[in-house]
Amino acid sequence: MPFREALKGIVESVEGGLGAVIMGYDGIAIEQYHRDDTGMDLNLMAVEYATVIKEVKRTVEVLDTGEMEEVSVNTGQTRIIVRAINDDLFLLLTLHHDGNYGKGRYLLRRAAPEFRVTLS
Repeated sequence: MPFREALKGIVESVEGGLGAVIMGYDGIAIEQYHRDDTGMDLNLMAVEYATVIKEVKRTVEVLDTGEMEEVSVNTGQTRIIVRAINDDLFLLLTLHHDGNYGKGRYLLRRAAPEFRVTLS
C-alpha cells in the first residue's frame, strides 16, 4: 500500500482536510501528506502532538481502561484527530476548525485497520 497516496486520499476526501501523518509515539513520522496551502508546519505540529498522545496512551494503560482508540484536540484554528494503528504507531489527521469532523473520524476509523495489517 503506498502510504502517501492513502494519506492523500483521506485528506482530500474530507472537507477542511489539511494533512495526515502516520507517526510513531516516539515522534518519528513514517509517512505524511499535507496540502501545500495550509500555511502551517504540520510536521512540527504532529511531532509536538506525539508527545501528548504518548502521555495519553500511558495514562490509559496505567488506568487499565482498555486500549486507546482515538483522541481529538480542538483549537481555534484546527481539529486534530488521532487514531491508534498499533502499539507503536498512530494516524493523525489535521482539519481546519470548521472541517467535517465526523467524516474525518470515519475515514480514520476505516483506514487504521488497513494500515495495521500492512505495517505488521
